[in-house]
Amino acid sequence: MTTDSHALVPVEHSPIAGFAHDSRGGISNPVLGMLLFLTSEVMFFGGLFAAYFSVRANAPQWPPEEFRATLQILPLVGPATILLILSSFTCQFAVWAIRRDDRTAFLRNMTVTVALGITFLLMQGTDYVTLGSEGLTLSSGTFGTTYYTLTGFHGAHVFGGVIMLSVVLYRGMAGQFSSRHHDAVEGASLYWHFVDVVWILLFSLLYLLPGR
Repeated sequence: MTTDSHALVPVEHSPIAGFAHDSRGGISNPVLGMLLFLTSEVMFFGGLFAAYFSVRANAPQWPPEEFRATLQILPLVGPATILLILSSFTCQFAVWAIRRDDRTAFLRNMTVTVALGITFLLMQGTDYVTLGSEGLTLSSGTFGTTYYTLTGFHGAHVFGGVIMLSVVLYRGMAGQFSSRHHDAVEGASLYWHFVDVVWILLFSLLYLLPGR
């Protein structure tokens, strides 16, 4: 008796099924992988924050007097922060849209999210140029080093997030996502929300926390 060997392969072992949601309500492998990756990212940024507080606590004055008037919320950093927070909402709107198979709303919100992320990067780059012209550079003592290290690493993560979301957008335009197959969207949104939360902490730390 001859049996087709393909019929013996369970559906859940196929490459395509591996990216589908678990009908039993469990966490899929792509989403679980992203959660584990974000755990390592929490430890990474936690180390950077710890180093910042250590340097701040041992400095006689923070920020140094010559830079107290340099870090301004307006006209770039404040609006850039609002745009990044807004992008987190549009990203979640895209997730909710694809969950209900609304591909039009998904593509629209994901496009806006990518555009806001790019705008944030452009505004951060412009702010770097402005700060450099006012004397705050990477070599401006411990304050300059810690400032650019924290914001620079975050900017690199935003750049990575923009690439990730752009790939998701491209795949969405190709019709590769549906209400039953969108774990890549869920994973990318988790990463983007994480990047947003880290920036809120950085913004509060660098611009809102009183000096000493």
